[in-house]
Amino acid sequence: MKIKITAILGMLLLCASLVAAQEKTTIRFGHFPNITHAQGVVAHALSRQGKGWFEQRLGPNVEIQWFTYNAGPSAMEAIFAKSLDVTYVGPGPALNAYFKSNGEEIRVISGAANAGAALVIKTDSPIKTAADFRGKKIATPQLGNTQDISCRAWLKAQGFKVTQTGGDVMVIPTANPDQLGLLQSGGVDAVWTVEPWVTRLERDAKARVFLDDKDTITTWFVSSVKFLRDRRDLAKKIAKANIELTKWMQQNQAEAQKLLIEELKAETRADFAPDAVAQAWNRIRFTSDVSRELITKSVQDGKDAGFLKGPTDTSKLIETP
Repeated sequence: MKIKITAILGMLLLCASLVAAQEKTTIRFGHFPNITHAQGVVAHALSRQGKGWFEQRLGPNVEIQWFTYNAGPSAMEAIFAKSLDVTYVGPGPALNAYFKSNGEEIRVISGAANAGAALVIKTDSPIKTAADFRGKKIATPQLGNTQDISCRAWLKAQGFKVTQTGGDVMVIPTANPDQLGLLQSGGVDAVWTVEPWVTRLERDAKARVFLDDKDTITTWFVSSVKFLRDRRDLAKKIAKANIELTKWMQQNQAEAQKLLIEELKAETRADFAPDAVAQAWNRIRFTSDVSRELITKSVQDGKDAGFLKGPTDTSKLIETP
């Protein structure tokens, strides 16, 4: 009888072990349908094809769920709501969320992209100098997103008074896909946005770049503090996989761009010409490095734009697991 009980217990333990081994850990990834979020877009495309970049490096018991956002504030709200674990996001919303939570919710675990944003105007625009923007309307992707903050900080540096509802220059948060029609119709005089939308405006709205925003962080790879604390081993693998993916993209640009075009079409239902994507790609510097100098600039831009107030200690912001 004793042997039978031992055997049964052994079988139960074995079954429990098998069930535990089959249980999947779900990790929720976010990105935007932008070329500046190419690591996220390319990885999403590979997941869709069953060749997941992160999945292959995290093991068979890990499932990735992808979520897309139009701009950073929405992704940060998802982090706060604990419905997102890691995401590609611009520094403006990430810093705002970091300071809003007193440094307790957000960590930068890797870099992703610098540059790739620009202020564009129509080719026949009467705007020739910064002073000509007085009384004009500029579209940005979303209130408080990275380009919105850069735009407001730049306008302030030019001597303009800009408020969230008006001022010397009106800044109008507008979803990226809607900016083309507004610029073409004259609903706005300029657009401060990010790739691939800069190239799209150049080609389809006959726009020209007034200011190429090169010296700026465009995209970070961030994690919730909860995910770092609870799943540190996975966070370490994810950060390493992002570095490897960035290097792969640099070395295999044609293949990466092909995947990116396919995924952008699936997410936005818009076609992106390969030569247009190549043009946009060249405006971006993909990097897994995180520049302290550019963090200081981003914090100052947030202050100048009126989105960051109070203490701005970034000592806990970067945490490479």
